[in-house]
Amino acid sequence: MNTDEGRWSAVTVRDGSQDGAFYYAVRTTGVYCRPSCGARLPRRENVSFYESTGAARAAGFRPCKRCRPDEPPRAAREAAWVAQACRMIEGAEEAPTLEHLAARIGLSPHHFHRIFKSVTGVTPKAYALSNRAERVRTALAGPNTVTQAIYEAGFNASSRFYECADRELGMKPARYRAGGTRERIRFAVAQCSLGSILVAATEKGVCAILMGDDPGALAHDLQDRFASAELVGGDADFEHTVAQVIALVEEPARGSALPLDIRGTAFQRRVWQALREIPPGETAGYRDIAVRIGEPKAARAVAQACGANPLAVAIPCHRVVRTDGALSGYRWGVERKRTLLRREGRG
Repeated sequence: MNTDEGRWSAVTVRDGSQDGAFYYAVRTTGVYCRPSCGARLPRRENVSFYESTGAARAAGFRPCKRCRPDEPPRAAREAAWVAQACRMIEGAEEAPTLEHLAARIGLSPHHFHRIFKSVTGVTPKAYALSNRAERVRTALAGPNTVTQAIYEAGFNASSRFYECADRELGMKPARYRAGGTRERIRFAVAQCSLGSILVAATEKGVCAILMGDDPGALAHDLQDRFASAELVGGDADFEHTVAQVIALVEEPARGSALPLDIRGTAFQRRVWQALREIPPGETAGYRDIAVRIGEPKAARAVAQACGANPLAVAIPCHRVVRTDGALSGYRWGVERKRTLLRREGRG
């Protein structure tokens, strides 16, 4: 967007990706706007462009009341609101109500609910449940009873937690405390163009997609993850799931409708949801992801969440690169990352 023609093209399609890159002013109204402004499109001959809001003000224009160009972009504002709400949820002994969260942010409950889900991929209630389940996981690792752990996590009644225990823990609390004892996980190791690949699934969906050069090492990795689970070889039906995963690796741009059993902390889930929203063929930096989830100073934590991703390609952490565009470390090897990006039209 180094020319006025390119900037005008961005204005005509209300290209939000150019917000902050430049601003346009309209002589007939005396206001300046961001490129994504939803106001009526002005006539081209009445428009001039500026690289900053200060330059537009110096030229005698005032900020548009609709798009508020002097404030952070809408996506950044929404991410900041959601991050504030997440901190409130994580710091509360009992899950705040939707109305309470919305009032603290300064939005209507309906509007806040829509924004929260669009940014995190889950509702505020689901996020609160996930956060409390994370507390239960921590408490279950201690000496307290299961009931004490549930109450310490903020559940007023154990029955309320047991209603969602399978979804949040992947199993009953007592079984989780025992390290997943008796949880049945099917798995298989196959070969693809990137080397060995291990696919594992619970009754809920695929819980691990691991890649490497040594099939034995992949199996040991799975055993470490589910130390007390019953690991069984996949049957003929499971071969279809493995084939779907391999197809995703060979053509990552086409996506997949595979059901996933995603297990992680509340923060990791937010990061992984942001990764799944990066379109094939595009990349983002660690700080970009941090900003998207409303935690602009958490780039290092984002990198750690990417490194902890157990679902290669299905959660596309290969689409995250360094700020300068260079390929950073990838859990399954930089060469595999380069190949995946090349298959999506990058690199």
